[in-house]
Amino acid sequence: MDFITWTIWFLSKLASFVGGYGIAIIVLTIIVRLAMWNLNVEQQRSMKMMQTLQPKLKAIQDRYKNNPQVMQQKLMEFYKQHKFNPMGGCLPLLIQMPIFILLYSALISPQFIQVAGNQHFLFVDSLATTLRATAGISNDGKMGADANDKFILGNTATVYLPDKTSNNVKITDPTQALEIQGELVPGEDVVFTFSLDHIKMKFSELEKVEKAEVTVTNSNIRENETITFTRNDEGLMTATVPTVPVNRAWHWDVIILIVLFAVTMFISQKIMMAMTKTDSQDPTQAAIQKSMGTFMPLMILATFIIIPIPAGVLLYLITSNVIQIAQTIMINKQIDDEMAKKKEDVDDLELKNAKKLN
Repeated sequence: MDFITWTIWFLSKLASFVGGYGIAIIVLTIIVRLAMWNLNVEQQRSMKMMQTLQPKLKAIQDRYKNNPQVMQQKLMEFYKQHKFNPMGGCLPLLIQMPIFILLYSALISPQFIQVAGNQHFLFVDSLATTLRATAGISNDGKMGADANDKFILGNTATVYLPDKTSNNVKITDPTQALEIQGELVPGEDVVFTFSLDHIKMKFSELEKVEKAEVTVTNSNIRENETITFTRNDEGLMTATVPTVPVNRAWHWDVIILIVLFAVTMFISQKIMMAMTKTDSQDPTQAAIQKSMGTFMPLMILATFIIIPIPAGVLLYLITSNVIQIAQTIMINKQIDDEMAKKKEDVDDLELKNAKKLN
């Protein structure tokens, strides 16, 4: 089982448990964020530490500004002395990246449509829909098609012999097995063929194959149709399938998700900057942070318009941003309480020592 198949299997099991794929994606996001709770606490502790250490850090930078090599060495010594990792803030993002890639690969794959179908969630028509995904209706007996579309066979087939029916027979090299006879003209019938060699059966059984039911997927619009192929005189499996032209359309539900992602990311960035802002912060660094907080959501927003991101992945990212906002506020309050308690303890100790001296 490859990673994409495993991811779809895990989502389907989670969906059957919680009642739907949309809720399953939200639950998955919550699990991931909770698993990284301690890591986020340490990240924000480091950011808080940098607030108190900023004046000393700036002093090192000013002192050795004419000697970059020495300045870098002194900064490393400074970080080591205070047990601070300047790259620690990137770690949560790096950990989440494989999960994002797996979820994206799963939802963009034809396998997800084959397993889950067009999954609705709230105002989202299909969790597998992208911003300009071509509308393809699966299992309606017609194949949505465009002249440049690619069609692939499913991984298994139901094979009919004179004396028996074999289910779940493996198809070898399904992405390359299917061929189109003649020219594909959307709106006209298309003739699909594939060789018997792609059916993984004993040679003695292949000679008896009469027909086979196989799922054919249009990988561009991820539409699936179960098609019955019959054996012709040349020993090829062949099927004639009606096609309908497909039209590209903007999906407003996905546009709303993209906007929600940009808004939640912008709020998250603003909260993070507000909690790390200090009076002693370098003006240049503060300006850079402000610019990043403003333009980063816009850059990602533009990227998501260009790159086809499934609605389910956007749901994951929005949920992650909302949880990040809540986590940031909660963890920051926890750290502030701890620091206030430590300050009280230090003040009490100094007061006791002063009384002893008196």
